[in-house]
Amino acid sequence: MTSNVRYKITIAYDGTDFCGWQKQEPTLEHSEKTGSTKLIDPTLTPGTEGRVALRTVQGVVERAVREVVREMVELRGASRTDSGVHARGQVGAFTCNGDEGASVGWPASRGPEALVRALNGKLPDDVVVRGAEIVDTEFDPISDCTSKGYSYSIHNAKTRELFDRKFVHHVWDVLDVEAMQRAAAVLVGEHDFAGFAAAGHGRQTTVRTVHRLDVTKVREDRVRIDVEGNGFLWNMVRIIAGTLIEVGRGMKKAEDMPAILESKDRAKAGPTLPPTGLFLEWVKYTL
Repeated sequence: MTSNVRYKITIAYDGTDFCGWQKQEPTLEHSEKTGSTKLIDPTLTPGTEGRVALRTVQGVVERAVREVVREMVELRGASRTDSGVHARGQVGAFTCNGDEGASVGWPASRGPEALVRALNGKLPDDVVVRGAEIVDTEFDPISDCTSKGYSYSIHNAKTRELFDRKFVHHVWDVLDVEAMQRAAAVLVGEHDFAGFAAAGHGRQTTVRTVHRLDVTKVREDRVRIDVEGNGFLWNMVRIIAGTLIEVGRGMKKAEDMPAILESKDRAKAGPTLPPTGLFLEWVKYTL
C-alpha cells in the first residue's frame, strides 16, 4: 500500500516576467487578441489540446516539482497573485509518494532541505523555493490560511528609480505620509470593501477584516504601505494604495475615507495602482 506525504513550500519570485501565479492555458487566438503571446512558455505543456501555456509561477514551480519527484503532482497555491505582482512568501503544497525505496516521490527520510535544493536546481533565476516542511495530508494552503500580509512600495522623488524600478511605483509629488496614515486607520477592522474591489471579483461577499494597515516613510525617497488581513478581494490592496496616494497628494482628505468606505462605490476610491510595487510578504496558518 502506497503511503503519501504532503509538503508545504514557501516560494519567492520576481513577478515581472510572469503572467501571475495561476496556470493559464488560453487558445492561441485569445493570446493574440489580449497581447499575451509574449508570455507563452513553450517549455510548459498545456493540459488541453489546442491551447498554449502562459508563463505562470504555478506552472513553472509545478514543473520543477514533477521533475524532482517524478510524479504528475498538482501544486496548489495560497494566493493567486496577478501578472507582475511579486512575492517573498507565497505558499504552495503538493502530495507525492512517500514510500522508502520507491522510484517516484520524496520520502520524509530525504528531508525537506534536500527537497529545497533539488527544486531550486530546476527553477529559473526569477523564482526560488525558500523553505519546505512536511504537513498533514489534509493541509490546504487556501482554506487553512488565517491571514496574509502584503506590502506596496512607492518611490517618492522627482527623479525615477533605476535599480529598483521593477519593484516600486514612482510618485513625483511629495506625499503627506501622516495624512495617509490617518486615512489608512479608517480601513482597519471588519468592513464591506466593495468600493475597493475590481469589477468581476467573483466573491460571494465583499466583507473582509483588515488587521493592520500602516504607511511608513522608510527612507527619504521611499514610502511603504503594509497591510494584513484575513483575505483580500481582486485588486483590493492596489486600490487601497491608490486611494492613500490620492490622500497623500492632497487630492482627497483623510476625513473623506469613512464616506468612501461606506459608499461601497468603486468610483469614489482611488485608482488601481500598477502591480510593480506589490509584494505578497507572507501567509499565516494555525499549524
